[in-house]
Order: sequence, then structure tokens, then C-alpha cells
Amino acid sequence: MNRTLPLLLLTGTCLMYAAEKDSDAERLGRAAEVFQEVMSAPDKGIPQDLLDKSACVVVVPGVKKAAFVVGAKFGRGFFSCRAQGGTGWGAPGAVRVEGGSFGFQIGASETDVIMLVMNQHGADRLISSRFTLGGDASVAAGPVGRTATAETDAYMTAEILTYSRARGLFAGLSLSGATMRQDLDTNRALYGKTLQNREIIRTGIAPPPAAKDFLSTLSKYSSRKG
Repeated sequence: MNRTLPLLLLTGTCLMYAAEKDSDAERLGRAAEVFQEVMSAPDKGIPQDLLDKSACVVVVPGVKKAAFVVGAKFGRGFFSCRAQGGTGWGAPGAVRVEGGSFGFQIGASETDVIMLVMNQHGADRLISSRFTLGGDASVAAGPVGRTATAETDAYMTAEILTYSRARGLFAGLSLSGATMRQDLDTNRALYGKTLQNREIIRTGIAPPPAAKDFLSTLSKYSSRKG
């Protein structure tokens, strides 16, 4: 019998329980706070030119990571894509980020994750039921700093740029190998009915009241697509 399997299942179960303690509306509010705090940090946030070029933004507050030989990470968050015409942001969809790792490790941490989806192909992957970062969609650790630009091939060709913030430190993060899937339970709680993320983005549905702060924060820092 594979002895790592019970450890992986136990670790994953604990992470899912921790991530689900907050209500969906509270988590959406926390996503707005995370984005606000990152963007308001002087010279240490996401480059403005990259944010202005992005098609969608994903914010996963408090990704839980725990490890005891077998490592696992689990987080629930939200994304929004530019409204039709490129001005403003559309109603948010809910996502889950999941991934694991093996090796000699022990410890636990909590990390805020932000992703910029840079083109239409990345946006199409984002609204699919499930995809793998670095597999189905190319991913790269994003550059940090207000004046940083996407001059290298990695930044120019990556469909998704990823960032993390832990213990106050903000930096580019590689999430290659992690999976992202739509969170239908959260969508149902926010919209009052079961909606696929594709339906939310493509039909132009009105955002729920709980999304007000999240969408206004995105518009505050980038109201139009560059």
C-alpha cells in the first residue's frame, strides 16, 4: 500500500476545511482587500502596464499550503474579465486552485495569489471547467515593480502571469503544475442559481451585490484595457 496516500488525503482534507471556513461573500471582500493592498504598495506591486494589458484578473486570498513529506495547496478565489468593449469589469466567477508536491518537507503557510490573464486564449482556459497551469495554459512568474515591463520572451509569450504575497513579501510566483477549476458551489451561493463560469462571462449577467468592492477596486487601478 502506498503510505503517502493517507497523508495526502488528510492534508488535502484539512486544507479544504480551512479554506471553507469563511463565507463566500467574506472571501470576495478579502479578495478586494488583497488586490487593494498589493496595488497600493509603492514600487512593489504589479506593473501598471501589465495590468492595463491584462484581459482578466484572478485573486485567491489565503491559499493554504501544508506539508509533512507530502505537500498540498488549496485555495478558493475569484476572477473578473474586462467588460465588452474593454471598459470596466464583468461579473466575477469563482475558482479553486489545487496542487501537490512530494519531497522531504514540513511546515505550513498561507499565501495570497494574484494572476494576470494576458490574452484571449488564457481567458478561454480560465472559463473552462478545469485546466492545468503550465500545461493547458502557459504560465510565468510575473515581474514586480511599478516601472517593470514585459520585455523578455517569457513575459511576452506567457498567457498567465502569477504573483504571491506571504508575510508581507510580494513577488512573482511559479504555479506550474497546479490546477484551476470553477467553483460551482460558490457561484450558486453568490448568484442564487448554479452558473458555469462561461455563462457568467459570456452572458453579461449582473454582478451580485457582494462583488461591488471587488469590481470597484479593479476599476480603480485599471478601468480600461491598454
